[in-house]
Amino acid sequence: MDTANGNATSASAAPAAPAQQNGHREDPGGFKLKFCTVCASNQNRSMEGHLRLALANYPVISFGTGSLVRLPGPSITQPNVYKFNETSYDSIYRELEAKDPRLYRANGLLNMLGRNRNIKWGPERWQDWQIGMPRVKKETDKGFEGMEGGVADIVITCEERCWDAVIDDLLNRGSPLNRAVHVINIDIKDNHEEASVGGRAMVDLADSLNKVAREERDRVGAAAFDSGSGAGRASFDERVPEVIGEWQERWPNLPATWTLAWF
Repeated sequence: MDTANGNATSASAAPAAPAQQNGHREDPGGFKLKFCTVCASNQNRSMEGHLRLALANYPVISFGTGSLVRLPGPSITQPNVYKFNETSYDSIYRELEAKDPRLYRANGLLNMLGRNRNIKWGPERWQDWQIGMPRVKKETDKGFEGMEGGVADIVITCEERCWDAVIDDLLNRGSPLNRAVHVINIDIKDNHEEASVGGRAMVDLADSLNKVAREERDRVGAAAFDSGSGAGRASFDERVPEVIGEWQERWPNLPATWTLAWF
């Protein structure tokens, strides 16, 4: 890739240190916002973001919004199709390796699935997520610590149709928790190179949002902020568009859309 964040050089033009964003960084402790990443099949973009955020010590979960998990096959009319919540990344890896190892290594699917199976068990569907319910048997997922209660502060989708699906689903749920959630779409092309760039951009955005959240939490008090109520987080909610605007200037090739929604 010749461009990483819209500049003519590379991702090194981004404000955060690439060495830290490409691997695990020391956990500074303190308050952290909880994140959720979403793409169509919970395979490429959302999983790259999931991994990057987990390595940056953020609580994180990930989902897909499609009806089925679809991966490229030997031709455009022959995709590999799997069910959400029922098929593990490891089983998909082993199936594709048995079918045509040369093809699926060349197109990067085996490398992607090898990464995914080290993050969590298998692809999950957003619409099946029981928001606010304990995430049992997920202790081995990367980014699990802090997500035990099944609630996120920030949802990051990776394309407009996924953003639409998340918003529609939240509206249909009727806000049973009465808890605000920021839903931010970052338009990321569905290929391995762009997913890597998008993952770095997500960490940069998370750092910026978390800095502001810490400031407002200190100002209003931990109890009020952590309750997730509208009153407790109003000052943070008001600052989020400004944070996204500043982030967008650093990542002009990743168009972003934002809305405040409710769990």
